[in-house]
Amino acid sequence: MKAGIFSLLLFFGTAFCFGQEVVNDTVKNGIVNEAETDSITFNYELEDLVISNVNDELSADEKKRLLILKRRVLKVYPYAKIAADRLTLLNANMAKLKTDKEKKKYSKIVEKYLEDEFEAQLKKLSRKDGQILVKLIHRQTGESTFDLIKEHKSGWKAFWSNRMAKLFDIDIKRKYSPATVPEDYYIEGYLLEAFDAHRLARQEPAFEIDYEAISEMWREKNKKDN
Repeated sequence: MKAGIFSLLLFFGTAFCFGQEVVNDTVKNGIVNEAETDSITFNYELEDLVISNVNDELSADEKKRLLILKRRVLKVYPYAKIAADRLTLLNANMAKLKTDKEKKKYSKIVEKYLEDEFEAQLKKLSRKDGQILVKLIHRQTGESTFDLIKEHKSGWKAFWSNRMAKLFDIDIKRKYSPATVPEDYYIEGYLLEAFDAHRLARQEPAFEIDYEAISEMWREKNKKDN
């Protein structure tokens, strides 16, 4: 089932849809073909799984869950990068405009362009893809999707976008926190791995993420818990 929820890409209130997972999704502009990720070999060393008990073998279900998470990260990160790039360009161009009328007209032009370019692709994302995208938008812009909608559309639009998103188990206020959320820590690891392998175009986060220090923190926490 598909349902219009909210703008996740450039925060103008355009309704994008999240439906069932589409396995053979091909996306342009440097986005990894989902079919290609089927060939990914899950090659995690146990010592790298600092959140889990390093003395235990990973179950088949856990391996599958992490592999699916990795696929989702490869799939949605490029959208978050595009969002950050477009937002930077938008703010720069808005600063050059003198009147609210000019800014509103320009915003409408950009909104129409984004609908035509990305709406069909974003409709293919699942709800879980959407939540990961929300997190990565925060990573790349430094602001939550809720705050971006509020800033670039209106508080009322942000309020209703948030209400609608919650109906589909998506929290547009969610922020990205590898230091406190295990899933986010794994996501950051997958991103760094993909950057190094040139599978994704590197873009630095909008805020400092010391991955080595965070990894050490998780290791220490794991030792205390076990």
